[in-house]
Amino acid sequence: MHRRYKPPMPNPTVVTRPRKSRAATPAPARTRRSKAKPPKVGFVSLGCPKALVDSERIITRLRSEGYEIAPDYQGADVVVVNTCGFLNSAKEESLEAIGEAMAENGRVIVTGCMGVEKGRIMAAHPGVLAVTGPHQYEEVVEAVHDAVPPLHDPYVDLVPAEGLRLTPRHYAYLKISEGCKNRCAFCIIPSLRGDLVSRPAAAVMHEAERLVAAGVKELLVISQDTSAYGIDLKYAESKWRGAPLRARFLDLVQALGSLGAWVRLHYVYPYPHVDGVIPLMAEGRILPYLDIPFQHASPKVLRAMRRPAAKERTLERIRRWRQICPDLAIRSTFIVGFPDETEEDFALLLDWLKEARLNRVGCFKYEAVDGAAANALPGAVPEKVKEERWHRFMAMQQQVSRDLLSEKKGRTIYVLIDEVDDKGAMGRSPWDAPEIDGSVFLDGEGRVRPGDLVRARVVEADEYDLWAELRQNGRA
Repeated sequence: MHRRYKPPMPNPTVVTRPRKSRAATPAPARTRRSKAKPPKVGFVSLGCPKALVDSERIITRLRSEGYEIAPDYQGADVVVVNTCGFLNSAKEESLEAIGEAMAENGRVIVTGCMGVEKGRIMAAHPGVLAVTGPHQYEEVVEAVHDAVPPLHDPYVDLVPAEGLRLTPRHYAYLKISEGCKNRCAFCIIPSLRGDLVSRPAAAVMHEAERLVAAGVKELLVISQDTSAYGIDLKYAESKWRGAPLRARFLDLVQALGSLGAWVRLHYVYPYPHVDGVIPLMAEGRILPYLDIPFQHASPKVLRAMRRPAAKERTLERIRRWRQICPDLAIRSTFIVGFPDETEEDFALLLDWLKEARLNRVGCFKYEAVDGAAANALPGAVPEKVKEERWHRFMAMQQQVSRDLLSEKKGRTIYVLIDEVDDKGAMGRSPWDAPEIDGSVFLDGEGRVRPGDLVRARVVEADEYDLWAELRQNGRA
């Protein structure tokens, strides 16, 4: 569900986008620097959490080689722009970000999903130093080396064991695979990022352990299709804690649930084997939260979209899940105005939404994407109709969300604190992911800090957020 904007909370040592300098003229090419001053790299990270993880990996590698991360354009020897290329509007934003970096600094390396359109990027900004595609970490680092060679020996530079991250210290995204095996008609991710490539289970768990040891309280599991994890590896075993661990969705989630941190599952498709994680939620081993991109409810539209699991009887599955875990929260995204979506299809979607009673929902008006198969489909829906359906959809979901959140009043819940200021504290419940879901507001009275896990009693709710009172012995 769309909600008001909240600014990101970057790690104090890095920023997601360098600040503009006062001078707007491109910086001259760097010459020899003093050996006392390590080279500095500015970073602009756009797009989804998966791209954010890519940025973190690149930054970690560069930091380990002695580079520093510049807080503004003016102080950077070179700027890396990690682009998004999923929608045309995202591509335009990426081109604008490249242009801003060129104007403010003049030495720019482009990477990320839009990097597959090198010709378009070079035509718009012929002065960029290099263009690489998504998750091409080595190529990005090599481009930085060419632009501004490392000053120090990478074997003596130290970085935290968990790497450098762009999220606050108390939560982190954990990417378990790259690419996607699906071929949805509206999506070009496979052409941007390739087919599914899962990480060995032990590699995922070693990273998760390092993060938790560094103080991370919440692991947000991400990939393009989390429930397909390990299929490409044929569920191969790797050794973790002296025992074999299969690269299998359920096995990995069970292992993550043993680390003592919140585990939140994103981008899960409703395949039958997903049923196996619901008891883990009921037992409190992982968070009672599933992010499932349903996209529509009309069988005809789902077939046209080429959606995986389109034939699954999702309402029945949701009912069974809630019988096992009544506290389960489901968030999802939907598209209205897909080619040949009729009023009957849309009415079916509204009926499904009312019955499904999803906790958090986002809705997008269909937008053609260059290279997507859906562009060839007949029956384009007029923009005016898309807009009208979007408003009807959102009005329906707002009422559902308001009713579900009102049921939380009077309950004592866990809250993970994200921000604290002189007005109080803002955090999230087990049912809320950072930046995309709701918040819990409470009067911290100086007793809580970011990263604290506390218990609080819910006293008020609206269609998006909760307000709560910290319990007397609030720390969990």
